[in-house]
Amino acid sequence: MSESKKKQSGCGCSSIPFSAIILFMGLGYLLFSQRDRLDIGRFIPSQLQAKIPFLNASTPEEVISSPTLSPSPVSTEKAPTLSLPSPSPVASQPSQKPDLEPAKPSVSPSPSQKPWKQKNIRGIYLSRYQVTNNANEETIRKRVRYYRDRGINTIIHGVWGNTCTMYKSEVLEKKFGYRSCPNQFQDPWLDWLIDEAHKQGMEVHAYFEKGIKIDKNSPLFDLAIERRWIVAGVDKTHKGVDHYVLDISIPEVSDFLTEILVEFVQKYPTIDAVQWDDYLGYHAELPGQVDRTAKLTDFVQKAIAAMKKANPAVNFDICHHNPYWAKKYFAADWKKWNVDRVFIQVYDTENFNDELKYVKAQDGISITERQFDRLEELVKDPQIKSILLFPLSGKPEEMAATFDNLMKKTN
Repeated sequence: MSESKKKQSGCGCSSIPFSAIILFMGLGYLLFSQRDRLDIGRFIPSQLQAKIPFLNASTPEEVISSPTLSPSPVSTEKAPTLSLPSPSPVASQPSQKPDLEPAKPSVSPSPSQKPWKQKNIRGIYLSRYQVTNNANEETIRKRVRYYRDRGINTIIHGVWGNTCTMYKSEVLEKKFGYRSCPNQFQDPWLDWLIDEAHKQGMEVHAYFEKGIKIDKNSPLFDLAIERRWIVAGVDKTHKGVDHYVLDISIPEVSDFLTEILVEFVQKYPTIDAVQWDDYLGYHAELPGQVDRTAKLTDFVQKAIAAMKKANPAVNFDICHHNPYWAKKYFAADWKKWNVDRVFIQVYDTENFNDELKYVKAQDGISITERQFDRLEELVKDPQIKSILLFPLSGKPEEMAATFDNLMKKTN
């Protein structure tokens, strides 16, 4: 009897079919793997739950995110990089030179990277006497910063006009006995201008205003007449202004102009560019019906070559009429001149749309206040590389202020 009791007290596994054991194990594995979804714990008393290990096990997700676990060596090494990234040169560059770098495609544009800021050259013309007269160093540097604050990155300043210089020229003095144009300027004015502009991340382009034109207000006019340096007839390119034109086919004239150009880039070696305008040309209505195209081309090519030899770092730019009008009406076949950059003058509104095809094929456009109604489309057109502002009113500071206000509305 005692022996039979011992047999009854065993588990009796030998009497359970093998298939039932397999089924039981399968159900157990299913319950274990799906314990979170099935919430088995609610069917088991809490005292018993504490004795069942798998009910208290953490899920894989909890193990990864648990703040109480010690970090692995990999996460320890990466943490400082993720929380305290070191600034790269690319990231800091826009704050150093906001005016010179266009927006990066992968970065959302900042206020300094709006369409206007993406133009290569955002320039304004300052005529010869608008800064230089009685201007001390403080005044000149302050004016440079004024234009910088209005989104300008290039000052195109007159250094020559009416056949005389706005600096003390040894070439001019040797040829004519004058050291400069009549003016009350302090001799280092251009050095101050260039220095301050470069400190502000800006450029200075020397504007050879009026090119080869001369009028009766020039101190050299009588001497030019006496030496027969002037083409016969009056140039009436602009109504109400009578100009005469130097004859560059005369070797003495072409040599003088070339020597002036070479002297300038040597005297001011850090100048960024020189620019000549549409006054580098002969109006078609001059008497005699003489075609001066080839001779003008020859002169410009040789003058540029001499300038580049003296200072290869300086660009030679022109701001002229479109190539068709320039050649037909001004003997200026500038496509053959070997210039560095060409900006198209569009100071009229009648043919504005037609002119844009020439603008987009060149380096930019020059406009006056009269074209401000087209400003937004010019600024937002990526095919227009640069925009130059010519203050027809003779008030560059007012033009810059108006332009800046328009840009704030446009952007």
